[in-house]
Amino acid sequence: METLTLEKIDHISGSVKLIGSKSLTNRALLLSALSEGRTKLTNILRSDDSKVMIQALKQLGVKVEENDQDPTEVIINGLGGVFNTQEQGTIELFLGNAGTAMRPLAAALALSNGTYKLTGEERMYERPIGILVDALRKLGAKIEYLGNEGYPPLLITGRKALENNNTNQAATYELEVAGNTSSQFISALLMVGSLLDKPMNLKVKGELISKPYVNLTCELLKRFGIQVANNDYASFTINPQALISPNHYLVEGDASGATYFLAAAAIRGSVKVYGVGKDSIQGDTKFIEVLAQMGANIEIGDDYLAVSQAQELKGIDIDMNDMPDAAMTLVPMALFTKEPIIIRNIESWRVKETDRIAALATEMRKLGCQVEEGQDYIKVQATGDNYQKIKEQGTLIDFDTYNDHRMAMSMSLAALDRSIIINDPMCCKKTFPDYFERLALVSVR
Repeated sequence: METLTLEKIDHISGSVKLIGSKSLTNRALLLSALSEGRTKLTNILRSDDSKVMIQALKQLGVKVEENDQDPTEVIINGLGGVFNTQEQGTIELFLGNAGTAMRPLAAALALSNGTYKLTGEERMYERPIGILVDALRKLGAKIEYLGNEGYPPLLITGRKALENNNTNQAATYELEVAGNTSSQFISALLMVGSLLDKPMNLKVKGELISKPYVNLTCELLKRFGIQVANNDYASFTINPQALISPNHYLVEGDASGATYFLAAAAIRGSVKVYGVGKDSIQGDTKFIEVLAQMGANIEIGDDYLAVSQAQELKGIDIDMNDMPDAAMTLVPMALFTKEPIIIRNIESWRVKETDRIAALATEMRKLGCQVEEGQDYIKVQATGDNYQKIKEQGTLIDFDTYNDHRMAMSMSLAALDRSIIINDPMCCKKTFPDYFERLALVSVR
C-alpha cells in the first residue's frame, strides 16, 4: 500500500483554483446524454467517479467527444430521451463506488428500452439502494437484486423493454420516498421525472437530509429547461417535458474540495480559492460561514472564497445535516480548539464510502483525542493526559483512509499540528486526484 508522509505545515498561504464539482459533473454528464442537442461541458472533474460515468454513457450508445488538449472539456451528443439498447442484449456497467453514477443511472435505465447489469466495487454493495428501487418498480421497471436484498449489484429491465407496462391509469405517478437515508434517491428520480409519460408527484417521507444537494439538482435541471415544483421539501412535482441542451455548461469549482483549504487557513494562515462564489448553487459554500462562527475571518466574492486565521479558533456544536461532506473537515479542527467540536444529525455518514463516523472516531483516537460517537453524531476534544503524552512522544502517526477520499483529505489537516503519514493517499482519485499536490503549493513549512 502506498503511503504519503506530510511534514508538519507551519501555515497556509496562497491561492487555489478549484477543480470541477463531482456532484455537478456527473449530473451534467447524464442530463446532457438524455437531452435534445449537443452540450459542451467545460471544467468537468476528471476523477474515478466521472470516468465510470463517461464510460457507461459510451457503452449506452452516447457519442462523447473528448478534447485531447483540454481533458476538462467534453461534448455530449444527446439522445433526446432515454436509452434504447434492446437489440444489444444485457449491457454490464461497472460503476466503481460512485453513488453519483449508480443512483441516477439506475433511474434513467429503469425508464429505458434495454436490460442492464449494474456492478461496482465491494463497498458499493454495502451502500443501500432499496428505497430507490422500490420507487422505480412503481414506475414500471423490473429490477432484481443480484446479491443482498436492497443493495447493488442490480439487473434492470427498463419499462420500455417490458410489455404491458402502461397499466397504471392514474393521472399522475404517485411515489413516496424516505428522505433520511440519501438525498441521491430524490435527485435520481427528479433527473428523469420529466421523461415519463405523465406527471410525477414525489412525496418525501420524514425529514429530507442534504437539502442543498436536491437544490443543486433542481437548479441544474433549470439549465436543461425543466422546472421542478418544490413544495417545501415535503414533495416535488415534475411534468413530462423534453430535456433541452443549454448548448454550453460551465461546471462550478468543487465547493466540498474547497473546505480543506479554507479550514487549513482558519487554523493558521490565509487562502483564496477560485471557482465558487456568492452565486454558487452548491450548499457546501456555506461551510465558510461555519468557519466564521468559529472565529475565522472570511470574504465572499463573485468567483472566490477567502479565509484568514482566527485570532482564537473556537469549538462548535452544530447540526451539519445540510453539509454532510463538508462536515468531515471539521473533525480534525478539534486539534486546534480548546472547546470540543460536536457534529450532529449526520447519520448519512454511516452509509457513505465507509462508515465515516466510526472511521473518524478511530483515527482521531490515534492522536489521543477524547471521542464520543453515536448513531448520528460525533464529539471530539483534543485535551487530557493521553493527548499530551502521545504528542510529546513525537511518534509519526499513520492514518488509515478506508478507500475513502474524504478521510484522506480531512485527516491531512492534522499536518498543521505535527508530521503525519496518510495511508493510500491515491484514494483521492475518486474526486480530487491532485489534492496533495495542490495542498503542497499553499503549505509553508
